[in-house]
Amino acid sequence: MTTSLPHSIPDSQLGLSASEIHLLRQHQQIALSPSVHQQQQAYAHSTTSTRGRGHARTSASTSRATSAASSQPGNRLVLDPGSLALLGQHFERLMGAIQNRVENLTAQTQISTISQSARAGAAMAAADAEIARFHDILRQIDELEVEFDKVRHIRDIVKGFRSRVEGLERKVEGRGRR
Repeated sequence: MTTSLPHSIPDSQLGLSASEIHLLRQHQQIALSPSVHQQQQAYAHSTTSTRGRGHARTSASTSRATSAASSQPGNRLVLDPGSLALLGQHFERLMGAIQNRVENLTAQTQISTISQSARAGAAMAAADAEIARFHDILRQIDELEVEFDKVRHIRDIVKGFRSRVEGLERKVEGRGRR
């Protein structure tokens, strides 16, 4: 009596949430689709030495497992080594693509942050320059107000002298007529 491992198990028994099961089903279909499988075989063939043995054994096993899983009712995770290897490779590529995207977005975020920081620094420098200019204008206004007060004081003195001079002229003219 030989015990054989099941060829697949229901994916609902994997302890995954509904959204994770949905994602697993989608990616299992992608990983085990013939076009993806052929691309993986071509890649594997170009990167490994097979010593003439080829990939017929894995390919046939994976194809049978894929057919068996797709013909079974319900959604199941195929357990043969070839299918699991393809699914694992698919997820590794997917995780690599996600990691690359995260790194790309992180780099863009850093560039944006540096740019914003530079703009903020420039804006702060411009604001500081405008504040200094404003303080200079206020200082000049204060100086002009002091000068204005001096001139008004002198004007008032001159007015006073002028009144006195006019008063003296009237006195002198009044004495000269008599």
